[in-house]
Amino acid sequence: MLKLRFSPTSPYVRKVMVTALELGLEDRIEKIMTNVWAPDTDIADNNPLGKVPCLTTEEGMDLFDSPIICEYLDSLAGGDKLFPQAEDQKWHVLRLMALGDGIIDAGVNCRIEDFLRPEEKRYPKWRERQTTVILRSVADLEKNPNFADQALHSGHIAIACGLDYANYRLPDLDWRQGHPKVVSWFESFVAKPSMQATAPPQDS
Repeated sequence: MLKLRFSPTSPYVRKVMVTALELGLEDRIEKIMTNVWAPDTDIADNNPLGKVPCLTTEEGMDLFDSPIICEYLDSLAGGDKLFPQAEDQKWHVLRLMALGDGIIDAGVNCRIEDFLRPEEKRYPKWRERQTTVILRSVADLEKNPNFADQALHSGHIAIACGLDYANYRLPDLDWRQGHPKVVSWFESFVAKPSMQATAPPQDS
């Protein structure tokens, strides 16, 4: 049995769970609730970086960071499904995955700035830089909408999880304005059963 250290509000964890659902691997994963911010957390026993997600394989190896975990799950499902290896697809998919991960990173940075950093130590220009990253990324997608025409891949999952995290934690950030093609793709993607099943709790 695979063991996944997780938090239900983490967009990085959501990427992993959406991947598992799309690959039909969810029944092989035991989820272990983990609060990495708790003073007595033991997350470092599995991940020295102190973050979720962290996946322990059936052989006892700890894998951390969502891109690696997602690629490992893809390998268990036979490979070349969500991480295509053909040269004409591979780099395009990895670029989109990096863009999606960057959207997630920026959203999480805003969350930390807003709720974990003491008010007197918050830096508005830093937060503005993060929201600008999200808006620039969406604009990049709008200029290259052919990404939506491809078969499901890891880049799609990362982008969808990033944009939905922005909806969840940054409701005042209007990333939809001026980006109708991205909005149309996103609304279709977020309706997928795998996205609905992994939606974060609204009271957290």
